[in-house]
Amino acid sequence: MGFRNNPECKREKGGITYYIREKINTAGCEFDRIAVQTHFVNRGESYLELINKYVMPFYEKGDILSVSEKIISLCQNNIVEKKNVKLGFWAKTLSKFASSNSHGIGMDEPYKLQLAINLAGLPRILFACFCSVVTKLFGMKGVFYKVAGNGISGIDGFYMNSSFDLYHDIALLNPKDPDKVCQDINDSLGINSMVVDANDFGVDILGRSNELEGLSDEFLSSLIKDNPAGQSDELTPFILIKNVSSVS
Repeated sequence: MGFRNNPECKREKGGITYYIREKINTAGCEFDRIAVQTHFVNRGESYLELINKYVMPFYEKGDILSVSEKIISLCQNNIVEKKNVKLGFWAKTLSKFASSNSHGIGMDEPYKLQLAINLAGLPRILFACFCSVVTKLFGMKGVFYKVAGNGISGIDGFYMNSSFDLYHDIALLNPKDPDKVCQDINDSLGINSMVVDANDFGVDILGRSNELEGLSDEFLSSLIKDNPAGQSDELTPFILIKNVSSVS
C-alpha cells in the first residue's frame, strides 16, 4: 500500500511530529487514529520512556495505544544478528522455491529461513513446506507459518532494501511477554495498550493490558486493519486511537 506519511497529513505539537490517518468506523463507532513519529529507536531503549515522550502529549482518557511489536523487540534487545546465523544446505535450497512479496522479507531470504529452522527444527520446517505446497494447490495461503509455529511468522529483518543499515544485519523476534509489556505501560503511564504484529496482509494481537481484556481480537484488529503504522520507513510505531463519535 506504499509509504503512508503523506505531507498533507503531517502535524506537529511541542516538537513532536505526527500524522493524521484516515478515520475508521467499526462496531458502530468512529475512531480517529494518529501515527506518532519517533526518532530511529536503537536496541535497548526504554519503551516506557519512548511512550512517555512521544505519546503522552496526545493521550486522553479512553484512548487505545497500538504498539508495533518491532519497537518492543528492539527495546528488549530480542534480536538475532546475521553474523550468528550459519547458512545450511536446506535453507539455501528451500529458499529458492519460496515466494516473495513487496511488503517485507519472506522465506525466500536464506538467512531468515535458516533462522526459522534454528527456532522450529528442520523436521517441522520441512513438514510446513510440504503442507504449504499442497494447500497452495487449493488456493490456501499462510499455511507454512501456521504449521511452523514457534513465532516464525513474527521474524522480521535481514531486510537489505531498508534505508536503515541496522535492519540489514539483524532479525527481530516476537517480543517477550507482550501482555506484561502492555500492563507495564498501563501501570506506569495509565495508557491502555496492545502490542500488534500488523502488515498489509493482516493483524495479530500479541498482547494487551488488562483493561482491554473484554474486547475481542476481532474488534481490536479492526481498529488498525489498514496497517496505519505503515510497512516502510515511516518511523511511526505508535498509533493512538480515539473514539470520537457514534456512527448512526
